[in-house]
Amino acid sequence: MSVIAIHQDNFEKEVLQSDRRVLLDFYADWCGPCRILSPIVEEIAREHPEYKVCKLNVDEETLLAGAFEIMSIPTLLVFEKGKVIAKSLGAKPKAQVLALLESHE
Repeated sequence: MSVIAIHQDNFEKEVLQSDRRVLLDFYADWCGPCRILSPIVEEIAREHPEYKVCKLNVDEETLLAGAFEIMSIPTLLVFEKGKVIAKSLGAKPKAQVLALLESHE
């Protein structure tokens, strides 16, 4: 699976109404740690079809970033059945991102 770009118009369908657990990466193009995390997020999307992997550009989607009180990037949120069940700030190695996704199972 590929990473899904999240915007105001597809957020509810892709994230809140998803039948799979969702990893949502809040990022910005200018952010160094975000660029480090990006290939990890893309790799997880390819290797783990049981999860839906999404990215949200905080510069383009300020209302959604504000709704989740995103104060630093990258921020990873894990959603299940429309609710945030896990959160992580900063770039993390792949094993830690997978552990975040697998928590609460």
